[in-house]
Amino acid sequence: MSTQRPKGQLLAVLLLLLALLAPGLLLAAVFGTRLGLWDADFGMGVLALKAGRLLAYLGLAAALVAVILALRDRRLLGLAGAALLAAGLCVGGYWVQDRRFGEAPRDVATDPSDPPAFARLLTAERRLAKAPQTRPQACDGLTPAPTQVAPETAAWALEKAGFTVLGTAPFRVDGRKEGVWFGLTHDVSVRIRPGRTDVRVAARDSLPVGDEACRLAKAVVAGLTP
Repeated sequence: MSTQRPKGQLLAVLLLLLALLAPGLLLAAVFGTRLGLWDADFGMGVLALKAGRLLAYLGLAAALVAVILALRDRRLLGLAGAALLAAGLCVGGYWVQDRRFGEAPRDVATDPSDPPAFARLLTAERRLAKAPQTRPQACDGLTPAPTQVAPETAAWALEKAGFTVLGTAPFRVDGRKEGVWFGLTHDVSVRIRPGRTDVRVAARDSLPVGDEACRLAKAVVAGLTP
């Protein structure tokens, strides 16, 4: 009996390590992307969303085995509980991600038929980043600001929505926003005309982040509207 307990503890530790593989890979994916070791397509698209998902379910299976072991030996409850917590949070995160980050346009505008054009600086940056060539689409609830705003007001609206203002002119303001985790970038252009102000927001990638472009565009319009 005494020879079986160390084996049981060693197995529980190994199962805990399996449950921690997915969270560890997610951290590596984030830091590797932020440090420039690989691009967001690989860090998020391959490591986080594909490999990490497989490891998350492998970790959940390992955690369930650890729980079965703990039912036989209560001294393993701590290890089993830690494994189940780590695996459960990871799988739950993917479950939420699947439902929140569904298919949604990554390039949106308040006037898709005549969208604002990005400034030369943003156009050059998007070309260098190999941003997808997409045509702006509409999204529910996104409408132009029914007023001609001052460039200073448009710049303030961009900053309030989390964008960095790159340039202002009498009839336009442009900016960019870099995400926290994988550095995913969204570009914005505000076009000012008599009686209305239009907004366009487009991602520089095609990764599944849900309606982030639409949410950001709405935030900018909200800042433009008195």
